[in-house]
Amino acid sequence: MSQNVADLMTPNPFSVNIKSTLHDAHNLMKEKNVRHIPVIDEDGAFVGMLTQKIMVAKVMGIMATFGANALQRKEKLTKVEDIMVSDFISVTPAQPLTDVVKFFVENRHGCMPVVSEQGQLVGILTSSDFVRLAAALLS
Repeated sequence: MSQNVADLMTPNPFSVNIKSTLHDAHNLMKEKNVRHIPVIDEDGAFVGMLTQKIMVAKVMGIMATFGANALQRKEKLTKVEDIMVSDFISVTPAQPLTDVVKFFVENRHGCMPVVSEQGQLVGILTSSDFVRLAAALLS
C-alpha cells in the first residue's frame, strides 16, 4: 500500500518553462490532456503553477476584450510568468500521504507539485491519483 507521496505521484510531469507563453501552455494542455502545468525555471526548479481555471479565465478575458480572431496572437504575447500562481503549495516525495490527503480535502486543490529538497520539480500529485488509489483499495 502507498505510504508517501513518491509512491503515488506521477514522476517527470509535463511542464513549461517560465519564459514560455500562454499559447505554449494552452497547446500542451490540449495535446497531453492535462489540467495543471507546473512552471519551471531554466534549471528545472519549480517556480509556479498554471491551472485550468487560470488558463480558462485568461483565454475568456482575451476573447471578451479582443475577440476570438485575436486569441492566438494574444496568447503568443502573454508570458506564463505573468499569469502563473507563484505561491502554489508543493510537497516533497517523502511526505506521508495521510498529511497530503487532508490538504486536498480541506483546500479542494486538484494537484500539488512534488519538489525535491533542492527545489527541483520531480513529480505531480493529483486528485485523480487518489481516486485511482481508492479504486485499487476497493477492488
